[in-house]
Amino acid sequence: MRIDKLLSNTGFGSRKEVKKLLKTGSVSVNDAVVKDPQTHIDPNADTITVHGEPVEYRGEFIYLMMNKPSGVISATEDDHEETVIDLLEMEDQIYEPFPVGRLDKDTVGLLLLTNDGQLAHQLLSPKKHVPKTYYAKIKGLVTDSDIESFKQGVTLDDGYLTKPADLVILSSGDESEIELTITEGKFHQVKRMFEAVGKKVTFLMRIKMGPLPLDESLSLGEYRDLTEEEIESLKNTK
Repeated sequence: MRIDKLLSNTGFGSRKEVKKLLKTGSVSVNDAVVKDPQTHIDPNADTITVHGEPVEYRGEFIYLMMNKPSGVISATEDDHEETVIDLLEMEDQIYEPFPVGRLDKDTVGLLLLTNDGQLAHQLLSPKKHVPKTYYAKIKGLVTDSDIESFKQGVTLDDGYLTKPADLVILSSGDESEIELTITEGKFHQVKRMFEAVGKKVTFLMRIKMGPLPLDESLSLGEYRDLTEEEIESLKNTK
């Protein structure tokens, strides 16, 4: 495994941040300073230290946070479209991660990718009601009446009554800005909920899943490994 991958995977920041850390000469492998991020190491045999403190390798699973860009689909493979897996470096693809849930092709923001099926099931299970928060721009005036409608649940175009949702108005006008927290994930749900009250979503971004907020330092298309604390917070999601 590359040294930058291991350090990123163990909570020392994004790949960019890890490369800066390596340049400072703060990282050693078997007591020898390593500055090249492409240096390959054996995490089970080599001794890696940062600022003199040993680094503990965390095993077989991979946990990634991506700021998904528009135009990319939330799938592991597709014959015609670019997928979120295509955005990963080959050494991360080797772990065979998959997206935890889906974001529409034109929706951006927080997407988790992992090969930990148990955690993915826990986060997606309808019984868990894990909240997901979105920021959106809406064509039309969003009002207190919409807040109340969403709190009661709205009926979608197929007759489905959504579970109660928490709508927060950030600005209201010809184009409104809102945050919406839902606890389920029906197909195109956020867009269809606003269509149910006569409005149209023009921009949609997921900013939080369970206890995990989107890392605002990630540009669209960038990703990083979750820290140990973030992984534990997800595993402890009730």
